[in-house]
Amino acid sequence: MTDCVYAPARRFCDMVLGNLGIETTYYDPTIGAGIEELIKPNTTLIYTESPGSQTMEMQDIPAIVAIAHKHGALVLFDNTWATGLFFRPLDLGVDICVQACTKYVVGHSDVMLGAVTVQEHVWERLHEAFENLGQCVGPDDLYLGLRGLRTMSVRLARHMTSALDIAQWLEQREEVESVLHPGLPSNPGHDIWKRDFKGSSGLFSLVLKPTSKESVMAFLDALSLFGMGYSWGGYESLCVSFDPSSYRKVMSWDKERRGLRLHIGLEDVDDLKADLDRGFQALKNTV
Repeated sequence: MTDCVYAPARRFCDMVLGNLGIETTYYDPTIGAGIEELIKPNTTLIYTESPGSQTMEMQDIPAIVAIAHKHGALVLFDNTWATGLFFRPLDLGVDICVQACTKYVVGHSDVMLGAVTVQEHVWERLHEAFENLGQCVGPDDLYLGLRGLRTMSVRLARHMTSALDIAQWLEQREEVESVLHPGLPSNPGHDIWKRDFKGSSGLFSLVLKPTSKESVMAFLDALSLFGMGYSWGGYESLCVSFDPSSYRKVMSWDKERRGLRLHIGLEDVDDLKADLDRGFQALKNTV
């Protein structure tokens, strides 16, 4: 399991699977082919997510797939960030693709929906599992997912261009230490993103220069267009603070580093910049 995985997936591994006697080993998402050193005789699945949750690390998926298949293991990829429009993991040999369709597929933040897509050799096992677990989707939820699919390509194009614009703007802010967006040439994972992906979405993070917790709270309180919420992927912009220091097991994160995760929605870019500027002014007034 990649150490930058979406936190609820980590809890599922540690608590649910752990209670069933299933062992999880966490790995550095940038390990690439070096993951071979971690594979054990009982390794059956390698879980990948790129870019990583919150800290946006890019993974070398073709390299990991090659090693996994060499040892008879499956590879699972969480494709929520890019969707099938901007990244096609099954084309690179991934066996299982999961996606939180609550995000960009639905696009309006009004339904819970998920999808699992697999290679043919995995289908029978998946079919058996979802029938035995009774994991079926209601018709109204599917209708709203279909509604979102009709506009997803148009929305994602807007999310991408607006997010890149704001990410580049944030790189120039004196309050910002770094912007974590794989679409930026300054990002360590940019070459992998450029090689494997066709685009980027509206979600990325930034790290503030050293500041107090109170100043971050003032920043968030000053925002009016950015809401505070976790379920990104809708039409509205969101901003939340994050601190992964307490649950990362392989990667280190200084708890004094103040991270903010942004989702850039469909609002006017200049309006969003003005809103963020108000936040930065409040931050500086609180320091």
